Amino acid sequence: MRPTTVIKALLTVVFWGASFIATKVALRDVAPIVVVTVRFTFGVIVLFVALRLRRQRIVINRRDWPILIVLGFNGIWLHQMLQSTGLAEGASATNTGWYVAAIPVFAAILAAIFLKETIGPLKIIGITLATLGVLLVVSKGQLADVIAHGLPVTTGDALALASAPNWAIFSVISKSVLKRYQPTVMMTIVITLGWLMLTPVFITSNGFAQIAQLTLGGWAAILFLGVACSGLAYIFWYDVLHEAEASSASSFLYIEPIVTVIVAALVLNEAIVSATLIGGAIILLGVWLVSRPAAASNKSPARQGIESSIE
Repeated sequence: MRPTTVIKALLTVVFWGASFIATKVALRDVAPIVVVTVRFTFGVIVLFVALRLRRQRIVINRRDWPILIVLGFNGIWLHQMLQSTGLAEGASATNTGWYVAAIPVFAAILAAIFLKETIGPLKIIGITLATLGVLLVVSKGQLADVIAHGLPVTTGDALALASAPNWAIFSVISKSVLKRYQPTVMMTIVITLGWLMLTPVFITSNGFAQIAQLTLGGWAAILFLGVACSGLAYIFWYDVLHEAEASSASSFLYIEPIVTVIVAALVLNEAIVSATLIGGAIILLGVWLVSRPAAASNKSPARQGIESSIE
């Protein structure tokens, strides 16, 4: 892998890993709908400029409009509102980072159910381990209490956790569309459609008035989310996938939740809890086992789940 490719991969995981912290910072000033809408306003601009500079054209087949609209709603509107609202309702940036890391596990389960993909022994072990890891993270290590009283999930954690299987659904649905479009072109279309769906809610929620409440820190956070996370990170990531083997590129994504833990501790003073780290490590081990059998094929939804993420 060339040095420039490595740099792009590292920048991508750093941007995405820090996205939850930036969202938390912006949510101190405004509501989730404002954060998400303004963020993707900048993201759409960056992506269209990139397509223009690279002389890539957007040509959409008429038959693909329905599924692209569904992907825009599912992958942008719903996914981002689940994460942002979850963070606003008390989910920590650290926990959210670990939930998102489990996306390939949910994708593997959905692929087995709906696409009839085989789940072998390694995948079963991986799914079991990842589930245990999520339980450790959510319960802060109190597994005995989970067994006795059920899972103590807050509203924020429930919403943030729900974003993981939601993105897995996006990965499975987008599988067929990715065969007909360049990845960067498809994601530009999907993000633009999702952004257009966000704007009516933004307007009816008095979003323009809320923008005036953004502090310098809030604006910096949203600019980072839009330009770096929703714009440059996608350009860099698909460059990496084009220039390197998918298995090599995907290995960088295991760094993403670790970046989240470190940045959340430095910026938000979120405590680094041993149970969370142990649970996170178990999640990554489970994800590795789930993704490993798909290494020979870059068409698996489980692998798509770890290779692409909107943060």
